Amino acid sequence: MTFRPTICAIVCMLLPNLSSADTVVLSFSNDRQYELAGYLFLPTSTTGTSTIDGIEADIDLSLSDALDLLDVAASFRAESWKGDWGLIFDANYLSLEANENLSRGGSVDGDVEQYWLAFLGTYRVSRGTLSGGQPYSIDVQAGVRYNSLKQKINISGPGTSLGGTETWWEPVIGARYAWKINEKWSGAVLADAGGFGVNDSDLQWSTTLSFDYSFDGARSLKLGVRYYSIDFSTNRPGGEFAYDASQVGPFIGYSYSF
Repeated sequence: MTFRPTICAIVCMLLPNLSSADTVVLSFSNDRQYELAGYLFLPTSTTGTSTIDGIEADIDLSLSDALDLLDVAASFRAESWKGDWGLIFDANYLSLEANENLSRGGSVDGDVEQYWLAFLGTYRVSRGTLSGGQPYSIDVQAGVRYNSLKQKINISGPGTSLGGTETWWEPVIGARYAWKINEKWSGAVLADAGGFGVNDSDLQWSTTLSFDYSFDGARSLKLGVRYYSIDFSTNRPGGEFAYDASQVGPFIGYSYSF
C-alpha cells in the first residue's frame, strides 16, 4: 500500500534506558548522594518491523532518516545512593511526525509518541580497588517500567485512521560494572532486560559501554555506545499492533552530582 513507507519511517528513535559510570556509584558514602543526568541517543542504524492494524512494514533507517522526522526527544535519569543501596528513576519521551502525499490524492499523516518511566532499586554487590589502585563497583538492579507507545496513521480523503496507543507495565533487571580509569575518566558496562512476556512485552534488552569525563567532581560529560532491542506485540480490534526492532549508536549526556 502507498502509505507503508511512512509507517516504517516514523517508528525509528524509541529512546532506550541509558546508564553510565555514574560518580555516585564509585563514591561510597553513608550519606545520601544524588546524580541527575540528561541524555541524547543517536541511533546510526535502526532495523526491524512495525505492524499497525495487521499491516507490517520493514524498518531500515540511518541517523539522518530519524532526525528528519524528530519532533521532540528528551531523556532524564536520577540516581541516589546511601551506602550500598540505591534508587534509580528514568524518564524518556519521544515524538515523531511524518507526512506523505498519495498518488491518487489525499495524504498520510504518521504520528509516533513513546515514553516510559522506570523505577528501580539497586544494590552494590562488590566494590574494591584494581591493581592500579583505582576503585571499581558492581551493582545489580531490579524494578518496574511503565511504557506507552502510540503508532497512528491518518489517511485523508477516505478518512481512514489506523493504529492507536498501548500502555503496559513490565519487570526490569540489570547489572553494571563501573571502574575509575584515572583522575578525570571513568568507565562502565551495563546490561539490562525487561518484559519477559509480561503484558505482551516479549523482551526489551540493551547493552551499554560508557565513559565519563569529570570536570570538577560534580559535573560530568557522558559519552558511549548503546545497543537496544524491543519486541512488543498485542492484538487490537483492528488487527495486530507490534514493534520489533533493534538500534545501535552513540549517546552523549551531561550530569550533576551532589
